[in-house]
Amino acid sequence: MRHGRLLRVSGSGGGRAGPSGGQAGRPAAPGPPVASAAPGGPRLQGPRFPGWRMVGVLAVTETVGYGALFYCFAVVLVPMRDDLGATTAQASGALSLSLAVSGLAAPLVGRWVDRHGARALMTAGSVVAGVGVLAWSRATTLLELYAAFVVVGLAGAAVLYEPAFAVVTAWFRDGRRRALLVVTVVAGLSSTVFLPLTQALVERSGWRGALVVLALLVGACAVPHALVLRRGPADLGLAPDGAGLAPSADDDAPPRGEARSPADGAAAPVTPRLATPRGDAPAGRPRSVHHLTVAAVLQAVATTTVTVHLVAHLQGSGVAPDHAALAAGALGVMSVAGRLVFAGGARVGPARAAATLLAGQALGVVALLAVPGTAGLVAFVVLAGAGFGVMTIARAALLGQYVPLTRYASASGRQALATTAGRVAAPLAGGAAITAVGSGPTFAAVAACSAAAAVALLAAERAA
Repeated sequence: MRHGRLLRVSGSGGGRAGPSGGQAGRPAAPGPPVASAAPGGPRLQGPRFPGWRMVGVLAVTETVGYGALFYCFAVVLVPMRDDLGATTAQASGALSLSLAVSGLAAPLVGRWVDRHGARALMTAGSVVAGVGVLAWSRATTLLELYAAFVVVGLAGAAVLYEPAFAVVTAWFRDGRRRALLVVTVVAGLSSTVFLPLTQALVERSGWRGALVVLALLVGACAVPHALVLRRGPADLGLAPDGAGLAPSADDDAPPRGEARSPADGAAAPVTPRLATPRGDAPAGRPRSVHHLTVAAVLQAVATTTVTVHLVAHLQGSGVAPDHAALAAGALGVMSVAGRLVFAGGARVGPARAAATLLAGQALGVVALLAVPGTAGLVAFVVLAGAGFGVMTIARAALLGQYVPLTRYASASGRQALATTAGRVAAPLAGGAAITAVGSGPTFAAVAACSAAAAVALLAAERAA
């Protein structure tokens, strides 16, 4: 559906970057027309707005992607380790390698999305993800396992939250927080779905057969990515949230009215651009971005350590494997509740709301260590789970306030590279620490990381 008139781009004046990092108005040259509509023009809402269809697709594909590329590892770890004759640290090193590769690729992915959009990238990435998980299922040596996880890491950079958040940020402004909430609330159930599912598949078909099924699921995500995702609303003659496009007000653009096209001498309207959205930082806030990155890194260390080592820790404490997987999966349910609490914290602001949840997470880890039996485990699941996924949505929402829109994907990619350092270190360092000093001091360090992340978020708010 089109809104407004189709305009040919004038040959004068440079274009300004559009919502997905491309040019909303392009220099004079043969090319596709640019759609424009006067301010206050028709607005597409609800299912009619393509952005919400993309949110629905991403909510499902991110759930599958995280389940197949990340969460299933905790369940597969023990039988895979025993089958390969490896130590826990050696087997966990495969996941660390995957996260390192993903982080190193993140800045390149961000620049690609800024220039070309996420559709082709996420489509191809889903195919690569299926190939990587299938190769993982066939590994018979550590070298083969690590090689498979290089592929898994590249696929993760292309299909997980970073490019998905860039899509949401391009298509939404006023509705951005709600759109991010939908994606992350649904994807937050990935551990809840895929930990028990993977355990059931392992019991039925072994760890290799379980991974074959997961490979097919994640590879199939290529289809909705190809059919539904699009670069940005300007390509459809829309502004973010489904509004019409505003006329250009570039400093170097001609005055209102008509600009002379040197190509044919005919008058052509001024190149349109997107109106500056509310809440986007025109110049950026580097100190806030720095504190936000520190918080994200610390929280990445905490959550990755718990994700990788909790099931083994509970089994070592006498909990049955299926119950251990269920308890770990319950963290996903509580992470959804935490994200809803975060979304409802408009009065205190996103930074304070997230900091409160992270402080609660630290208390939950302390409860797991200090309170014996079921009571401590329940307190851990409730408190730690509520803060488990809050940084996912908080980082995306806050980064959208701290950097200009046209640099969002690139900034997010650089920040993802930093947070990957924590994710890479956590499986190896956590496994080594548990072997050396036991789970108590290791999980105490997890609590300290969550508390420090809360402090860093408050510092980001003060610097904004």
